[in-house]
Amino acid sequence: MLQQTQVDRVLPKYEEWLSKYPTLEALAAASPEEVADTWRPLGYNARPQRLHEIACEVVARYGGELPSDETTLRSFKGIGAYTVGAVQSFAFGRRAAIVDTNVARVLFRVFVGRGDRKTTVMEKRIWAMSEALLPRRDVFDFNQALMDLGALVCVARSPRCLVCPMRAICRAYPFNPDLEGPTS
Repeated sequence: MLQQTQVDRVLPKYEEWLSKYPTLEALAAASPEEVADTWRPLGYNARPQRLHEIACEVVARYGGELPSDETTLRSFKGIGAYTVGAVQSFAFGRRAAIVDTNVARVLFRVFVGRGDRKTTVMEKRIWAMSEALLPRRDVFDFNQALMDLGALVCVARSPRCLVCPMRAICRAYPFNPDLEGPTS
């Protein structure tokens, strides 16, 4: 729900969603139309359909228990590397990297500084950095902190560099404090 949607818009819908669908069984038992109606007006209307399909498959094939292994999670339509990492880290407490737009921006700025972060080569490099930086413990807290740093401090436009805990080692900061253009 939070992908490209503001938190203040998501919170009421999230509460409604959990009230209607407290389990995967409840989500699977609902009609696709009801699920879509509950999701509105968040946009990205293919997502509730995919969630419903995944819930149905998890109930039918896995007894309502979401599998935790990467291979099975990736087998569900619509689940990619970010979602696998998020599920493994946040739901199962596993040591798994998460790279969303905010994390990619932080890692690129701090460790690379210049260039185009959206190339395939750079995206692979950022994932490798994210995996290499993972602590042995408290991965949930680390991933959440990195996402929050990108969402609240190292924002795309007008980053708050002066309060950033990474400023002393940030490769982007001395070159371009406003960080406009291709480094954002």
